[in-house]
Amino acid sequence: MERTAEAVWRNCLSYVQDNISPQAYKTWFLPIRPVKLQGKVITLQVPSKFVYEWLEAHYVKLLKSAITKEMGSDARLVYSIVMDQESAHLGTSNMDIPSANRGPIENPQVSLPARIGDDGIRNPFVIPGLKKVHIESQLNPNYSFENFIEGDCNRLARSAGYAVAQKPGGTSFNPLLLYGSNGLGKTHLAHAIGIEIKDRFPEKTVLYVSAERFTQQFIDSIRNNTKNDFVHFYQLIDVLIMDDVHSFGGKEKTQDVFFEIFNHLHQQGKQIILTSDRAPVDLQGMEQRLLSRFKWGLSADLQRPDLETRMAILRQKLYADGIEMPDDVIEYLAYSITNNVRELEGALISLLAQSSLNRKKITVELAKSMIDKFVKNTTREVSIDFIQKVVCDYFDMPVELLRSKTRKREIVQARQLTMYFAKQLTKNSLASIGSQIGNKDHATVLHACRTVSNLTETDKRFRTYVDDIRKKLTLA
Repeated sequence: MERTAEAVWRNCLSYVQDNISPQAYKTWFLPIRPVKLQGKVITLQVPSKFVYEWLEAHYVKLLKSAITKEMGSDARLVYSIVMDQESAHLGTSNMDIPSANRGPIENPQVSLPARIGDDGIRNPFVIPGLKKVHIESQLNPNYSFENFIEGDCNRLARSAGYAVAQKPGGTSFNPLLLYGSNGLGKTHLAHAIGIEIKDRFPEKTVLYVSAERFTQQFIDSIRNNTKNDFVHFYQLIDVLIMDDVHSFGGKEKTQDVFFEIFNHLHQQGKQIILTSDRAPVDLQGMEQRLLSRFKWGLSADLQRPDLETRMAILRQKLYADGIEMPDDVIEYLAYSITNNVRELEGALISLLAQSSLNRKKITVELAKSMIDKFVKNTTREVSIDFIQKVVCDYFDMPVELLRSKTRKREIVQARQLTMYFAKQLTKNSLASIGSQIGNKDHATVLHACRTVSNLTETDKRFRTYVDDIRKKLTLA
């Protein structure tokens, strides 16, 4: 029976899935589609040039192993990149494929859209007396790559940002749009990219500006009849960092002028970096032509930092300030404050202030007292990380065992208790709870909750476990 490309790739995916994290598998491999199989050559369709570049940079050996295992050592891989009207301007030239096991990228036939600006956008008008070198970057020197803590929550965004800093305007990440909720590090990362570019390319003009300030400058230029000077000033910039572009929503005239500036910079090969509190698809009150430009490059999200990242952020902050703090206090803060980095740093500052002003030693008890005051006006949701720690401390086992695949009775029991309390005390879905506790599915979580409920009613010793852990969680 003749094998199909789908069958071969399905087997390859099974191998890949066993060797990388679920999030990486979902992000980079699920979007790939097998196109055809000819002899020992399999053609895979990837959704963008960026995905191809990421696979080549990070998963070459894994892909080679999977395909060799499935098809033999003489197997070859050919990529086909999806192109659309909007992204065709990126180009689809063949790239050098370093491994002999892979063939060239196929060149899809695409019709390039008419270049925006062929109707005669004038060359930038240099404002009399204004020299490029005198444009201040407005960058915050404290927001560098050195003090930006990398974790699973922001790795893609940081990697793309660093690539842009090494080759501004010369990657397919143009524009680079960083998005995520407040306090997750978008502005820090945007500044870090600008600072790195200034260090590497002192001759380039880098400018950071918030969308609100840009809007106010535009309004002032209309009032003062200096719109042309305003536009030409922004056309002088080599790297434009526009913060909080979601605030452009509903402001048609501001969007129009930014569209004009965006097109000019992009056509000149200048780098554009944007930040937003939501993904492009969720932006409200935005013109479609501007949204389509935002989608030309890469949109990378920053998510809530996990426990390890939160602890690393606290340690880095303490180290930078030359302050020592007990590990158990750092751990308690990281478990207690889960929403965003800004809130986490605020809690740390509050604790340090309480310790200094009241001349009290920094302890877990002081941290608990501070946290209660820090979040007294909000309803604090217990985090799944915190539940896992309390359960593991109760049974005197490392958290790693809880997340492992072991089926030992005591580990399974602790895992089920964690899922039970996560469902009771958090707003997470069953699927989300399962993914954070041993990468289980929602059916496993549901089964765990039923098991705990049944044992609580029938097993006196088990009921003691439940009562003890509940007290520790609710009184923490």
